Amino acid sequence: MGCNGCTQGVNGLPEGCRSSGVCSTDGGNKLTVFNWLSDMKIPTDQETFDVVEVRFKNSRKGFFRNVNNLKLNIGDAIAVEASPGHDIGVISLVGELVKVQMKSKNVGLNDESLLKVYRKATQRDIDIWKSAREREWETMMNSRKIAGRIGLKMKISDIEYQGDNSKAIFYYTAEERVDFRILIKELASTFSVRIEMKQIGLRQEAARLGGIGSCGRELCCTTWLTDFRSVTTTAARYQQLSLNPQKLAGQCGKLKCCLNFELDSYMDALKDFPPTETMLQTERGRAFFQKMDIFRGVVWYSYQEEPMNWHPIPVSCANDIIELNKNGTKVATLEEYTEEVVPTKKVEFIKVVGQDDLNRFDVKKENSKRKNFNKKRRRIDSRSDNRNANTNKKESGQTQQKEIKNKPQAKQQSKRPNRVKADSSAGENKVNQQHEKGSDKNLAEGQKQVPSKNKPRFNKNRRFNKKHGDSKDNTETKKDN
Repeated sequence: MGCNGCTQGVNGLPEGCRSSGVCSTDGGNKLTVFNWLSDMKIPTDQETFDVVEVRFKNSRKGFFRNVNNLKLNIGDAIAVEASPGHDIGVISLVGELVKVQMKSKNVGLNDESLLKVYRKATQRDIDIWKSAREREWETMMNSRKIAGRIGLKMKISDIEYQGDNSKAIFYYTAEERVDFRILIKELASTFSVRIEMKQIGLRQEAARLGGIGSCGRELCCTTWLTDFRSVTTTAARYQQLSLNPQKLAGQCGKLKCCLNFELDSYMDALKDFPPTETMLQTERGRAFFQKMDIFRGVVWYSYQEEPMNWHPIPVSCANDIIELNKNGTKVATLEEYTEEVVPTKKVEFIKVVGQDDLNRFDVKKENSKRKNFNKKRRRIDSRSDNRNANTNKKESGQTQQKEIKNKPQAKQQSKRPNRVKADSSAGENKVNQQHEKGSDKNLAEGQKQVPSKNKPRFNKNRRFNKKHGDSKDNTETKKDN
């Protein structure tokens, strides 16, 4: 969820405040509480409750008393009392709802151990707080290297600096007890701050870091779940789930907390089902339990002699058969009580809002080099096909000409070729007459007669017929000769 401050980026993109779980408007934080009394005014005779709920990094919260009667609202950054110095936090809840939260967390309304609210955070306090928050990632990486060098079997999962940059809380997980006295000395010397170590469980670690579950939603422990109850495999057995640890475990490595959410409804539904150990007595033989469908209310039984043939029977009919067997009467067969079970239809993927196919990344794309090679090969094949087609056309044309030659002369002769011959003979006579006239003129000028067939295509005196190295003098001498 974005706030008004997060939508002030470039080109309309959200810039983000980089608060890491401490939004100024309390819009995208973890374990938020909706203030449904925000629009209601307090009566004139009643004073506002002097305790406020303050949020720190991730899901850490605390209650602080407003001793100085400051006007505080949700989203204000304030400086509160801490064991050494002060800390900076953001107000997450004010007013009468704070009383409800204190009761749910077993905190007394008049508890004297509550710390104080100093003031609203100044710009200098916020600058120091932001600089301390920027050091957290680098500090965590270096602290992990130091713990590995010492040889401690622990994992440092998160680090939180205090608002005045005088103290750092190291959250770690470990399966066994760890002696970290040497680690604290080295961390204090390298980072020059006061060190506090806090051990948390795997579920608390997942709640602090956050993530997306297998259901596609944000983890319950980061959004609304506060109490972590123990989850066992019996919850999965009651819900007819396969005991596969990869499917039943969450990101924390433990069994999913959501297995306990619907366990009560399953327990109520299973009260009507017969016990799985009881066998049905029939004249054909005894039948034993195979499986059940809680949602449909159907139980499958099969005979001992035919274990592969399952007979679906409603729960009410199965209970009636068991009561008859208790009275000493047997049922003829199970086929009298069977009921047809309609198989469920598989829902196929439908592009409702225009989503892409889920398997779009599974298709391997063809290599670009391979594509170019295939294109070249196709071009070569197309050229060869065209050449073969042309050769076939030429061969067919030659065969047609041979057939025409082999035909009798009477059919080949026609009126049109005679006309062509007559026209060609008349044209030759005209050309010969013109040639004779031109030859007479050339003889009169004293030039040699050149036959028309051997006449050069271009004149020797033209510019582009000169050889390299010829000059004007050479051409003049050639003319004189």
